[in-house]
Amino acid sequence: MKYAGWPTPGELVVGRVDDIEDFGVFVDLEEYEDKRGLVHVSEVASGWIKNVRDHVNEDQMVVCKVLEVDEDAQQIDLSIKDVNDHQRSEKVQEWKNERKADKWMELAFGEDVDDETFRRVANELIDAHGSLYAGFEQTAIHGPEALEGVDLADEEVSAIVETARENVSVPYVTVTGYVDLAAPGADGVETVREALRAAEGDGEVPDEVDLDVTYVGSPEYRIRVRAPNYKTAESALEASVTRARETIEAAGGTAGFHRERKTDDE
Repeated sequence: MKYAGWPTPGELVVGRVDDIEDFGVFVDLEEYEDKRGLVHVSEVASGWIKNVRDHVNEDQMVVCKVLEVDEDAQQIDLSIKDVNDHQRSEKVQEWKNERKADKWMELAFGEDVDDETFRRVANELIDAHGSLYAGFEQTAIHGPEALEGVDLADEEVSAIVETARENVSVPYVTVTGYVDLAAPGADGVETVREALRAAEGDGEVPDEVDLDVTYVGSPEYRIRVRAPNYKTAESALEASVTRARETIEAAGGTAGFHRERKTDDE
């Protein structure tokens, strides 16, 4: 999404070199609508510059620092030399992330989504989480809870949640569920133990998944799954519950699943 309006002094922006002159470099700003800035030759690189083209090429992507903005004169002064390697790397990654988020918006609402809808939804996510990418990332981690208080229709929330869960990879997510396991007869305790071993996977859990089964209070056991993304975590949790249920029901026992821990008076 390209922003309307103007960048602010001190901001880092991503641009594409549009034209090179002896006095400096013109840069089209990738993040702002119809905005173009000038990098004076003295701001292209440190030290004396004999030929600007020794330092930049046309169509090159650059990260610039905004020095001054004069809206009346329609002028934006930029600097390339004032951006260090760390800032450049972080800004490029941020820009790439936002481009990913633009694609996710198209997946959620269709490639032909109108500009008004796109901007309205995007601005809600930006206001809530700081950036469009962060909005999708937090939704992948926390599901609909990440969009509580956001002024979006239920179907829009559902579209974002579904798209985030299917497309967003995050450092890790944790999901938790609870199973109630009960088995009759003298062998009931051993049957429950077998069901718990089945829930733990016995080699069936993917390497990228960390699955832990712990006792809460008879007949309740907690299954906690840590995984690289929501979809993988939910799949592993579902498989764990299925293994436990099939094992205990085969022995005449019962299994129930719930998301929240039960209180003593339930």
